[in-house]
Amino acid sequence: MIQLRARAAVFSAGSWGTAVGKILGDAGTDVTMHARRSEIADAINTPHRNPRYFPDVQLPPPVTATTDPAAAVDGADFVVLSIPAQSLRASLAGWAPHIGPDTVIVSLMKGIEVGSGLRASQVIREVTGVNAERVAVLSGPNLAAEVMSGQPAAATVACSDETAARRFQQACRTSYFRPYTSTDVTGCELGGAVKNVIALAVGIASGMGLGNNATAMLITRGLAEATRLATAMGAAPATLAGLSGVGDLVATCSSPLSRNRTFGTHLGNGLSVEEATTATRQTTEGVKSAAAVLSLAQVHDVEMPITEVISALLHEKVTLDEAAAALMQRPPKPER
Repeated sequence: MIQLRARAAVFSAGSWGTAVGKILGDAGTDVTMHARRSEIADAINTPHRNPRYFPDVQLPPPVTATTDPAAAVDGADFVVLSIPAQSLRASLAGWAPHIGPDTVIVSLMKGIEVGSGLRASQVIREVTGVNAERVAVLSGPNLAAEVMSGQPAAATVACSDETAARRFQQACRTSYFRPYTSTDVTGCELGGAVKNVIALAVGIASGMGLGNNATAMLITRGLAEATRLATAMGAAPATLAGLSGVGDLVATCSSPLSRNRTFGTHLGNGLSVEEATTATRQTTEGVKSAAAVLSLAQVHDVEMPITEVISALLHEKVTLDEAAAALMQRPPKPER
């Protein structure tokens, strides 16, 4: 019996979307990327490169592109969404009518929707009306530039339907990218969302000239915050100790390639939020999601002091020195 190749549509041709398109193509999956600009689609189709993000990396032959969302999703087994979390609802509303009845929708987004407090998978279900078994999440310590250069990486594919998770696992498994499966969608998404806020804090500390002790403290206590919130919302604690939790947290907080850490470094160097936004240039999910994460913590009665301070700093309610003092002068308590 001949096994048909899997087919995936990737929305859209940004940095991480392009990297996942490459992973899928290298795994033998036929990929159609949706590009908003015709010149990007043409470049992906002809010289097989994305000139906006990775002009020096050639994409594999199975990767093509189009500006037509209907053409992108036609016959797709998977629709992979890699756009800013705050743009998801409006963008998906236009794409949803083209998505097939059996297509699995895979979220790559690591943010919380402002206002609703919903995770990306929840927004997807609300907009499209699909059931949970057709929504998956890919999350882990994955820096796009390293993936594009073929360096080893791993991630978690989470879906309430284990069969769907295994199908996407097979569609994106390569010699350099190792996906694991999970059914804990909540834990995977919250690990990714909270780590962006903690990476801002680590970047700020670095920009202020603080050392490795401060970095280790923020990462460790940041993991505690993420775990408290995730478990309060029904996640398994072990998920936060895995790739989508501590793995993603360490990579994002440690690497200068991380957008959130870089944004924080700009703030630590004395730039305003507006100036740091201009300097970073790409979407920084932690900046948009910090207040939404804090709101979730308040709803679920979870203490998240680092997130609280970062949210206040981003809204210019405290200075850098006041933020540092607020964390260090908190009442002493047991470690947990």
